[in-house]
Amino acid sequence: MKILFNSRKFHKTLAPWVFLPLFISSITGLVYRVSKDLLGYSREQVHWLMSLHEGEWLGENGELIYVILNSLGVLWMLVTGFQMFSKTISFTKKVTKGESKG
Repeated sequence: MKILFNSRKFHKTLAPWVFLPLFISSITGLVYRVSKDLLGYSREQVHWLMSLHEGEWLGENGELIYVILNSLGVLWMLVTGFQMFSKTISFTKKVTKGESKG
């Protein structure tokens, strides 16, 4: 149960920090793809979206850090979220005190 508590604590602590970068990346990636493929914009016309999406505006080193932190943030949220979710779903019947297993 301590692992679950720590997962919740770390998930709750990290979530506000990863929300905005992940939100920006997901929205700009979606708008870029829709604009380019469905609306017919050229790559040059929507490159500013990809620049935001990949963190190019942070410079060469900043872009690398942005992408790495975004990836680690997604993985951390998935792992801790799955841990919390798996604790709420019981795949086996729990036996209360006084009941037999058979």
